[in-house]
Amino acid sequence: MNWLGDAVMTTPALLRLREALPDTHIALLTHEKLAGLWAGHPAVDEVITFGTREGVFSIARRLRCAGEQAPSGHGYDAALILPNSLRSGLEIALARIPRRVGYAGGGRNWLLTQAVPWRSSIIKMRKRTVGEVKRLVLAGSDVPQHRPVPTTGHHLHHYLHLATALGAEPEPLAPLIAVGDAEVSAVKAKFGLPDGLLVGLNAGAEYGPAKRWPAERFIAAAKELQARLSCAFVIFGGPADNALASDIAGALAQPSGNQQRAGGPVSNLAGRTSLRELCAALRACRVVLTNDTGPMHVAAAVGTRVVALFGSTAPELTAPGLPGDGRNVILCGSAACAPCFLRECPVDFRCMKSLGVEQVLQAVAVAAK
Repeated sequence: MNWLGDAVMTTPALLRLREALPDTHIALLTHEKLAGLWAGHPAVDEVITFGTREGVFSIARRLRCAGEQAPSGHGYDAALILPNSLRSGLEIALARIPRRVGYAGGGRNWLLTQAVPWRSSIIKMRKRTVGEVKRLVLAGSDVPQHRPVPTTGHHLHHYLHLATALGAEPEPLAPLIAVGDAEVSAVKAKFGLPDGLLVGLNAGAEYGPAKRWPAERFIAAAKELQARLSCAFVIFGGPADNALASDIAGALAQPSGNQQRAGGPVSNLAGRTSLRELCAALRACRVVLTNDTGPMHVAAAVGTRVVALFGSTAPELTAPGLPGDGRNVILCGSAACAPCFLRECPVDFRCMKSLGVEQVLQAVAVAAK
């Protein structure tokens, strides 16, 4: 999978596959930007990367060559095709891998040797139109901010179901990204992260602004956390989040109200880490306050508690960690039009604005204990 969060959600399937095939050589084909995610992962023996500009024939040719160098010496025996795209099926077929397992549909059944039917318990959701959003806002009522999250519709079940075709058990596991203590110590030393209580702040979202809790609320919540917990902060984000992260870091460096000191130190890591360093820095935190985005999934998968804010998207599909395990806190905004799955809100951003600072504070404080 080419998106960070999606890649993390495949790890339960890979772990179950490793259980079912303990002596099998398992190679993972992934975009080069995600290679660091798989360093030292217990389910994977080999990582093969491709670049953004690399074509179908080039990838297929390299897969054939990699298979010939695998322990069997005669090429890969089977391919589990996790993406639902036509291209991914074509790459595997051109690589001449004899057994090709993937989901049925999308015009690619002819490329597969085993087209797996979709699960009957799948939760179907779609992107709303702008007109539909406006009609729902005019006619609808608010939905509860805390709604139960069914465990059967989560995306990790999609990948688990596929893995059962190769003998894996379907019972879900928590997503796992392996990060060692030495990596955590190294990243703390490199970026000067202090000992003690670290709270992560992830205010960006690559998909679009509709998924972002307002920056001023991140700042207000963090300042109050400084007063209540005497914690230090680590600000996360990609290069596109530099301005947002700098604004938050600057605001937290200044005392507010009657505070006599700024509180704990603030480390702004936005745009400064490799993916592997991001994994280690997230593990160094006690809790991460985050929008629904890739680092949210990584934080939960490295073992850090997460307070996740959902508005335009659905935790039923993409909540962090193992659905229903209670380790992470999921807060959902109130809006008749949510989830809309739009990149930008066409109305008044009511879903995310309905999440109050005090409500978020209480969730973070509990998770930080």
